[in-house]
Formats: sequence, structure tokens, C-alpha cells
Amino acid sequence: MHAYTGGGSVLCFGLSMIMYSMYVWWRDVVNESTYQGHHTVAVQIGLRWGMILFIVSEVMFFFAFFWAFFNASLAPGIEIGGVWPPHGIQALNPWEVPLVNTLILLTSGASVTWAHHAILAGWRQQAIWSLILTVVLAAAFTALQVLEYLEAPFSISDGVYGSTFFLATGFHGFHVFVGTIFLTVCLFRLYQFHFTRNHHFGFEAAAWYWHFVDVVWLFLFVSIYWWGGQ
Repeated sequence: MHAYTGGGSVLCFGLSMIMYSMYVWWRDVVNESTYQGHHTVAVQIGLRWGMILFIVSEVMFFFAFFWAFFNASLAPGIEIGGVWPPHGIQALNPWEVPLVNTLILLTSGASVTWAHHAILAGWRQQAIWSLILTVVLAAAFTALQVLEYLEAPFSISDGVYGSTFFLATGFHGFHVFVGTIFLTVCLFRLYQFHFTRNHHFGFEAAAWYWHFVDVVWLFLFVSIYWWGGQ
């Protein structure tokens, strides 16, 4: 019990530090861009390349989890019965909560694209409502993911299947959480008239990040939920 409490305290401390770091970063970026006028064309180009390289690093991060999953599933060892999923593991039905979450994320990807086009066209109200819809869908995805974890018939300690499943989907869930905060910040900035038709890279960066989250989930759904659960 003491060890579990200590682990929870470390996790809470880590999450609080991440939240504080994101707050400080967004605060500084907003001040530099909106109030100080430091985001010149050259700076915006640098920010674009920085976001692209960040997403590339995130691709490599998830690639490691997919590598571990396929390494274990394509050639299951005798220690797990030579089959996949391993003996004793009851895989989740991909056509229930996972399918609903897939539809939710695909819809959120469409709504954030709608918001982007509305900003480019100068349709502020449409941009606000479509971004609100995106944030609501993101929150719904997270709620369903938590429900799925609570009802899962296996845990992260159930061998290679449990560890690869919860690490891959758990880190994706964390990225959804970060992306939801990112989009919420953009919603606040949009409401405060921070974005114009020609100067809105903060929103573009959030949209890129969200589309990356969508694509990762599609790979998770096809490989881990559907193919890996058969």
C-alpha cells in the first residue's frame, strides 16, 4: 500500500510539472506573438520546422511501441503458449468502445479542419463552434478510454500483451489529453481575437498535432485492437 501511494504521488508530481511547463510555454508564446510582436515571418518559419521535427520525434516514440507489439505478436514465444493473444488473455472487442472512439476521433479531425478553414475565410463564429465541438469530442474520447481501462479484463502486469497494450494506448491517451489542452488554449485565443486570417500558426500547430494523434489511433485500432485481438 505504501509503495502504491508513493508511486501515485510521483505520478501526480510528474503530471503537475508537465502541466506547469505547458502553461509557462504557452504563456510565453502568446505574449511574444500577440502582445510583443516578435513572431516575424522568419520566426514563424522556425516555429513550423520546430513543430514538424517535434511530430517526427513523436512518430519515432510510437514506432518503438509498435515494434515491441509486432515483435511479440508475429512470432509468439513458447513462454506465452506460441499464440497471440497469449493464453489467458481475453482481448477487447474492437467493434465496441474502440470503434466508437475511432469515429469520435475521425469526427474531431474533420471539425478541427473545419475550424481551420473558417479561420482562413474569416468566419469567426464558425471557427469557434467547430473548435468547441472538437474539444467536446476529445473529452468524450478520453472518458470512453478511461471507462475501457476500468472494465478491461487484463492489466498492464499481464505479460507482454498487457504491457504493450497499455503502454501504446496509454501514451496515446496522454497525447490526446495534451492535445485537448492545446486546442482549449487555441479556443480561448480565438475567442480573444488572437488569430487572424494571416497569423494563426498557434492554431495550425495544434491542428497538426491533433491530426497526428488521429493517425496514431488508426494504427492502434487496426493493429492492436482488431488484428492483435483476433
